[in-house]
Amino acid sequence: MADEGNVITDLNLDQPAPNGADTGPVAGVVSQYVKDLSVENPNAPAVYAWTDAPQIDVQFNIMAAQVEGELHEVQLKIQVTAKLEAGTAYIVDLTYAGMIGMRGLDEPNMHAFMYAEAPRILFPFARRVIADAVRDAGFTPLMLEPIDFNGLYLQQLQAAQAQAEGTDETPAGNA
Repeated sequence: MADEGNVITDLNLDQPAPNGADTGPVAGVVSQYVKDLSVENPNAPAVYAWTDAPQIDVQFNIMAAQVEGELHEVQLKIQVTAKLEAGTAYIVDLTYAGMIGMRGLDEPNMHAFMYAEAPRILFPFARRVIADAVRDAGFTPLMLEPIDFNGLYLQQLQAAQAQAEGTDETPAGNA
């Protein structure tokens, strides 16, 4: 029993502990999954005879919420609509989510991870789901262009800061 007291006093709590007992800041993806997927092909089979190139509209939104304790869910919601002169070819709505674990981070770093880094990590997987869904609907797979989530995050912060300061100036890069 006397040795137990020595163990506690011998610990250096300022240094990270080895072998999985590390208490330093950490953030990462615990799991990822398709939360919701909808594929519409409203004009089949006529759409397959249409020859003009579709106009592709891509909209995306990032949402995050605390699940419990150190776990947060980050959702990357992407809607793709392909329209031709004769009508809509397809609509794909995807909500791709990740369970994010964060420990020891301050609020600004947690926010940045949830709205910039986590979407950057999740996007390639969501991109593949969309490409497969479009292909499975009978069209050429749609490969979405990479998105600079970090740049968009910084633009959003600048816009929020400008709005808080009462200016209507558009941050650089938003023109």
